[in-house]
Order: sequence, then C-alpha cells, then structure tokens
Amino acid sequence: MKTKGALLRENNKPWEIEEIEIGDPQRSEIKIRMEAAGMCHSDHHLMTGGIPMAGFPILGGHEGAGVVEEVGEGVTDFEVGDHVVLSFIPSCGKCPSCKAGLANLCDFGAMLLQGEAVSDNTFRIHTAEGEPVYPMTLLGTFSPYMVVHEASAVKIDKDIPFEVAALCGCGIPTGYGSSTRSGHVRPGEDVAIVGVGGVGTAALQGAVISGARNVIAIDPVEWKREQAMKFGATHAFASVEEAAMSIAELTNGHMCHKVIVTVGEVHGKDVDTWMGITAKAGTCVLTGMGNMLENEVTLNLSMLTLLQKNLQGSIFGGANPKLDIPQLLSMYRMGKLNIEDMITRQYRLDQINEGYQDMLDGKNIRGVIRYTDADR
Repeated sequence: MKTKGALLRENNKPWEIEEIEIGDPQRSEIKIRMEAAGMCHSDHHLMTGGIPMAGFPILGGHEGAGVVEEVGEGVTDFEVGDHVVLSFIPSCGKCPSCKAGLANLCDFGAMLLQGEAVSDNTFRIHTAEGEPVYPMTLLGTFSPYMVVHEASAVKIDKDIPFEVAALCGCGIPTGYGSSTRSGHVRPGEDVAIVGVGGVGTAALQGAVISGARNVIAIDPVEWKREQAMKFGATHAFASVEEAAMSIAELTNGHMCHKVIVTVGEVHGKDVDTWMGITAKAGTCVLTGMGNMLENEVTLNLSMLTLLQKNLQGSIFGGANPKLDIPQLLSMYRMGKLNIEDMITRQYRLDQINEGYQDMLDGKNIRGVIRYTDADR
C-alpha cells in the first residue's frame, strides 16, 4: 500500500515527508494503522549519525501505538481491531536471552539497525522509486501505517489514549526501569536524575514511586527543572557541579546511592563527573545514548575500585516489554504514573522538524505526532 513517511536521505539534513510503499504482512507479521508516535531523542541521533543505520533512506520513529488492521499467517496473539504499542526492542520469548528473563536483550535486537524484516530478511518498505527503506529499530513509527513482526507489538487495553500508549514503546519503560530495575532504587535512598527530558522524567517518577528520600533533578534548562519539581523532585540544579555541594550536605557527605543518567547525548568525558556524585558502593546507571562510534571515557579507575562503585549500562530500562508495558499503563490508569503531563505538545507529521527543534531548544518533555486522515 502507498502512504507517507518521514525519511532521512543523509546525515544532518531535515526530515522529508515522502510517499512510501509498504508491503503486505508476511508470516508472523501484522499490519498496523498508526495513531500516535513519540518523538524520542534517539531518532535525532539518526539524523546526526550517532546511531548509524545500515543504509539510506531511513524511516524514523521507534515509539508508537495504533490498531491492528491485518494479520499474517501464523499470528495467534493478535487479531484485527486490537490496540497495540510498538516495542522498540522485539521480544520473541524463545531465544536464550528471553528465556533467561532478559527480554530487553532479545536476540532479535541484533537486527534492529539492518532494515530487513526479521521474518524473511527482505525489505518491507520501499520509496515510490522502488528504493529499499531502512526503518528505525525494524519499526518506523513516523508513518501512519506499518508492517512489523508480532514480537515488536504489545497488546493493550482499548481505553488507553494512543498518545499516552505511544510513549510506553520506549521512553516510559526505559526511564522508569532505569530507576526501578537497572538502578534498584530502594526506599530511603538518595537519587540524582541527570537530564529530565522524557526518559529522565519517567526515571524521576520511578525513583519517587520506589520511595527515594531525596530526588535531585539536574538539567541546564530552567523550565525542565521547574517541571521536575511538579513530578516529585525534591531539589533541582542546573549542573552536576552546582549540585555536588548541596548533595553532600543533604546526604551528610555520603552522596547519592543511585545516579540515573538520562541526558539526550552522552559524552565519555562526563562519566567521571557523574561517578563523582555517586556514593560508596553506589550505582551510576548510564541510560542516555551517545555516538555509537565514540569509545573514549574519562574514569578514575582507582576510585571505582577503592570505593566499590558500580557503573551500570541500561537498555530499555531492563524491561520485559510484554509484561512491563501493560503494567505501566495500568499504573497510569490508576493515577500512579503521570504520563499525560509529560506530553508537552502534539504535532502533525509534516511538523516533525519543528517538533525536533522544540526538543533541542528545551521546550518539550516529550512531543508526540498524532496522525489524522490527512497523513494517510
């Protein structure tokens, strides 16, 4: 079928809305009419080349929610009319990682940037001229339709607003799980959240819900610091350097049991700064993404050893998407998790470049594309 999509033709160029052709669902695949897509910083890394795909053009988008329109052969967990969230990491349930309880490290994840469908290693999306298109993380939610493997979809209740559900495909479980799973925040602990955009605000809520004593938000944007206080932060600072002395006073010199790093772009030179506000035997959770080609890190190895600190990587917040996404949406429904107020503004598909500029300017916690008939 013919539809539209936001494509990147080369690095450091704007998104372009073009006509694309999406193939029919094959075995184990479903076709989805998209209703909403989250605008995550990771898709901006596609533009800069920080996340290198296997080729161009690239169809962006890895957060989204919609309605199943068609199912392929062998699909048993979905039927037409189901509401679904797209999980940016598939969960097959059968590989060694999934069986070990590490669904966020599913073996399908090794194919996320290749562009070819995992069902048969062919391209499901092409341009109007017939060029193969490389969808972000096998999804490409910056299009009002998609065909994906059933391992990349999670069925949800039909009363959940699509714009809320969309954020649970990446940002919410990534941030919330960075505190609750990867960070194992415990009641009474002191926690710093470095970077309070979409992922950071979810991490902040995870720390608050886990019973943290002091929750310190660190972000250079004043408006984001103000929003962080509304989401439960007890203190807010513009930089780690500005926060360090106050953290020492608040914790009697012990510093933070957990430091959750959710900045939009990670640089290796900053790692030791984050470790500096991490307590003895504490954990610094590195969730934010940097350039995948960068491999230089500043870290005092002696202090890492002598103070027995932990530096913990985190992908998808350690989530089991098939389990955690419905649970997080249940928390939203109960009023325990505030997702709606994280959505600063909704955009049309043709406003995508404006939306990303707003993100870079610090005007959004999270922007969402809401699809209409005009996009289809």
